[in-house]
Amino acid sequence: MNKPILVIMAAGIGSRFGGLKQMAPVGKQGEPIIEFSIHDAIEAGFEKVIFIIKKEIEDEFRSLIGDKVKDFIEVEYAFQELHMLPKGYEVPEGRIKPWGTGHAVLCAKEYIDQPFAVINADDYYGKHAFRVIYRNLKKQAMDDKIYRLSMVGYQIENTLSDHGHVTRGVCELSGNFLESIVERMQIQKNGNIIEYTDDDGKKNQIEKGTTVSMNLWGFPLRFLDELGNRFPVFLDKAYKENPIKAEYLLPTIVNDLLHQEKATVEVLRSLDKWYGITYKEDLEPVAVAIQTMQDKGDYPQVLFSK
Repeated sequence: MNKPILVIMAAGIGSRFGGLKQMAPVGKQGEPIIEFSIHDAIEAGFEKVIFIIKKEIEDEFRSLIGDKVKDFIEVEYAFQELHMLPKGYEVPEGRIKPWGTGHAVLCAKEYIDQPFAVINADDYYGKHAFRVIYRNLKKQAMDDKIYRLSMVGYQIENTLSDHGHVTRGVCELSGNFLESIVERMQIQKNGNIIEYTDDDGKKNQIEKGTTVSMNLWGFPLRFLDELGNRFPVFLDKAYKENPIKAEYLLPTIVNDLLHQEKATVEVLRSLDKWYGITYKEDLEPVAVAIQTMQDKGDYPQVLFSK
C-alpha cells in the first residue's frame, strides 16, 4: 500500500531575501512557514518527511525545526551540495549557484521508497493543497507505462510579490491536465498588468487567472530513475552553454516528458491562498496573514508541543 512521503526543498541560498528565508519566523511563536507545511501534511496523512538542506546549516536546521517535529512525523535529512554530480563531472570553475530543484530531489533519492510530494520550504500552500496531493499519491499505480504526475496549481495573481520579480512555472491546461509548463523568470506586476521579461529583454504579458506551479508536485517512485538518467544530458548541455547559472528544474523536466508523451500531469486546484517569501519585505504581510489564521483557530497557538 502506498504511504506517500513529503520532500521539502530547503537548500536554497535565498539571494534576493539576503539570508536563510526557510528559517524566517512568521508564526505566533516564531515558527517558519515550513512548520505550517509540516503541520498541514501530517493532518493530510503524511507520516514521513525528508528535508533537503545544505550540510553547513544542518545543526541549526535540526535544532530549530527537525528536533521539534520528529516526535510527530518520521524525519530524514538529505544534503544538496554542488559537488554531488555523476561520475566524471566536476563543478565548473566559479559556480556557486545550486543545481536546481531536479538535482535537489536526486540528492534525496536514497531515502525515497514511496510515491512522494515535493514542496519549497518557504512557500505556504494551505491545508487543502496537502489533502488533494496526498489523496492523488495514495492512488498511484506502481506499474504504469507512463508517468502519472500531479501538480497543485495556483492563479498567478495570487502568487506575486509586491516587492520585486519572481519565478513561476507558467502552465497551459487542457481541462484538468497540463499541456505544457515553462519556467518564466522576472515576473512582476506593472500596475494592473502582469508581465515577465524574456532572455532578450522583451516584456511579455501574462493573463490574470493563468495557472502556475509553485513546486507542489506529486511523483511516482520510478520518476527518480528518470531524473537520474536525464541529469548527465543536462550537464553536458549546461557545461557548454551556461556553466555558471544553468539549473536542472522540475518544471522543465516535466515539460520535456509531456512533449515526449512519457507523462501526464493532473492539475489539482487549491482552494487556499498561497503565501511566500522572496524578499525581506514579504515577511511582515505573510506573518500577519498566518498569525490571523492562528487567531481564527485554523492552527494552534503552538504548532508542535509534547
